[in-house]
Amino acid sequence: MTTTMTTTTTTSSTTTPRPHLQKLPTFKEPAPPPPPSPLEALAGDPIFSAFLSPSFDSAAFSSAALSSGSAASRAESLQDSIRLLHRHLRDEVLLRHDSLLLSLSHLSSLSSSLSSLRSSLSSLSLSVRRARSDLSDPRRLLSLHTSQLHNLHSAAHLLANVSKLLKLSSKLRNNIGTLDIAKAAEMHREIHLLYEEHDLSGISVVEDEIRWLDQSGSRLRSDAMASVERGMDSSNQNDVWCGLQVFYNLGELASTVDVLINKYKSAGVKTVGSALDMKAISASSSPSSFGPGGVQRSGTPQIGGGKRAGDALWERMAKCMEELHRIVMAVWQLQTVLSKKRVPFTHVLFLHEVWQEGDPLPTDRVWEAIVKAFAGQMKSAFTASSFVKEAFTHGYPKLFSMVENLIERIERDTEVKGVLPAIGPEGKEQMVAAINVFQTAFLALCLARLSDYVNGVFPMSSRGSIPSKDQISRLVLRFQEEIEAVKFHGHLMLLVLREIGKVLMLLAERAEYQISTGPESRQVTGPALPAQLKNFALCQHLQEVHTRLSTTVASLPNVAADVLSPSLGVIYGVACDSVTSLFQSMLDRLESCILQIHEQDFGGNGMDMTMDNSASSYMDELQKATVLFRNEFLSKLLPSSSRSETICTQLVRRMASRVLIFFIRHAALVRPLSESGKLRMARDMAELELAVQNLFPVEQLGAPYRALRAFRPVIFLETSQLAGSPVLQDLPPSVVLHHLYSRGPDELQSPMQRNRLTPLQYSLWLDSQGEDQVWKGIKATLDDYELKVRARGDKEFSPVYPIMLQIGSSLAEATSSQ
Repeated sequence: MTTTMTTTTTTSSTTTPRPHLQKLPTFKEPAPPPPPSPLEALAGDPIFSAFLSPSFDSAAFSSAALSSGSAASRAESLQDSIRLLHRHLRDEVLLRHDSLLLSLSHLSSLSSSLSSLRSSLSSLSLSVRRARSDLSDPRRLLSLHTSQLHNLHSAAHLLANVSKLLKLSSKLRNNIGTLDIAKAAEMHREIHLLYEEHDLSGISVVEDEIRWLDQSGSRLRSDAMASVERGMDSSNQNDVWCGLQVFYNLGELASTVDVLINKYKSAGVKTVGSALDMKAISASSSPSSFGPGGVQRSGTPQIGGGKRAGDALWERMAKCMEELHRIVMAVWQLQTVLSKKRVPFTHVLFLHEVWQEGDPLPTDRVWEAIVKAFAGQMKSAFTASSFVKEAFTHGYPKLFSMVENLIERIERDTEVKGVLPAIGPEGKEQMVAAINVFQTAFLALCLARLSDYVNGVFPMSSRGSIPSKDQISRLVLRFQEEIEAVKFHGHLMLLVLREIGKVLMLLAERAEYQISTGPESRQVTGPALPAQLKNFALCQHLQEVHTRLSTTVASLPNVAADVLSPSLGVIYGVACDSVTSLFQSMLDRLESCILQIHEQDFGGNGMDMTMDNSASSYMDELQKATVLFRNEFLSKLLPSSSRSETICTQLVRRMASRVLIFFIRHAALVRPLSESGKLRMARDMAELELAVQNLFPVEQLGAPYRALRAFRPVIFLETSQLAGSPVLQDLPPSVVLHHLYSRGPDELQSPMQRNRLTPLQYSLWLDSQGEDQVWKGIKATLDDYELKVRARGDKEFSPVYPIMLQIGSSLAEATSSQ
């Protein structure tokens, strides 16, 4: 093979080279692509590609070939492929003949190198075995001595700790009677930590000391717990502190506090449960003849034992509240000490050793358990025991007072500066909410009780029946009793007042239904009719309810008056409605008499008119009307004592004041007014005082009476004296201005004349206007008068003209300043 390759090489090197321009590059054909290898051809074949798969299975392939029905042809194909592979392998060997020979020479040199390496490795292995045998003995001795040294050190350390423990134990044993309990606890803890940290268990002398230590620890815990509980119960914080210090030194502060809290929680729950134990209540209150327990299945005492059972129930509730106060105060004392005292050296509060931020405080935990138990017992008693339900419903103010007093006592006793209180606002609300089921029943009972009485006093079936004064007094007394029962319980009082307000609204509705509104209720020309007498009685009854309840509410806080004022206002309104139409009819009658003043002659100057001292006819009619009103109506409406202010008194006052003002208004409108007419009008004013006296004492009417007394001298004053007269201060400006028209010329028309109104129409207009609007109407007449005078060419005005302008200007200035 070597010879062949050499020959081939020689032949190639001796071949004459072709010319450089044998073929132009332009005509050079691309080299043909190399033929595909047999492996590539087989990879594309659907049959032979299976041999190239990593998961080729010869058995599966043979089975498929035999079952295909062309096994001979496939075998022939396989033979052709095998021959093709052999041929390809031969070509590959020939192509890489030189590299294969070179590799073969390398393998022979490698074989000789491996034989020399094998002998070197044998020598090395022999040297290693010899070195191992030389080093193993020193290493074994070193390991043994190291182990012995470690054991010696451990034994020495153990002996030192045992010695220390025995010394501490001996010191504690010898001085336990004289040492402070907290110091003894500290030594006790130190010994235990020494025992546990160094694992001294199993040593007999140590175990003996530990047994004695456990006994002494039990005595320390017992004494410390007694000190803590004694201090909690007696509010002695020093005792609590001493006991807690012992448990802190023992490393048991957190667990001890948990034990104490759970103990007082259990005591509170047990106290609440025993307070409502109906069997115990009945057994303690029933005579022995009732048999064992003396209680029925429904939780109701035996017949005849209700009062004793009720007294026993309230007595047990009082004891329960007292015990709950003691429990909460005890836990608060514990919490206060924890929040005041600090750990020595670290100065961390004891509270932070047993409490994490966000967790409930000890008092909160105990109070929450008490409230939960209390609410559950109340709910259970309401549904399971008709006796307790009735007792607490009827006596809810007493129950509420007990709960309220408990909360107030706890607040008062734990209100210390710089210390958290025992319970917060939310805790108070939860305790009150625990008895809400009885509160709802109590309010419903109160509403039903008062409503039934109102329905009995004012039955819907009978419209004409009016209750007696005694019935109204008893009704008011019932209202007052309900208020009196809760007057010292702010929140409950407001709730009861709301229920009373509902009943008052019902009372007003029933009374309003009874009011007579027909024409007979408004007649004022004869004696009082039955319908009017019925209205009088209703007015007086409602007035008594309003007066007495207003007096009762006046002694309560302002918020109570705010709750009841709307319903009392409705009562007052219905009382007014029952007689308002009558007073309006009386006032209309008196005003119609006064309007007749415009039919009288006040402008004459005859001697007969001057010498006549008799009153005018309209004034006689007015006097007769007032006497009739006094005898037939007011005598039945007004109280016997003039000091008491009633609805009718106010209505009469208003009516009397209106009569005086109405008279002054129309007396000022009289035109013309002669000197004789002035005398006659003065007599009428004197008679008017006597007439109004039949209605109400005129001297008590204030401004209207002063205006009447001032108007009398005004009509006699000279026009020039009017502007500076002090009596004008008691008269409305409109009255003075209207009176001045009677002193002016005929061409100076009043607004009534200018607008061609009747006295009644003009009076109604004056009722709806203010003084400033009246002045605008008067100013228009003055402007008309001014135009007429200037149209005539006159340069002088009537003396009243500048006075009227002066009064009107002052009125306009006062109005603008306001």
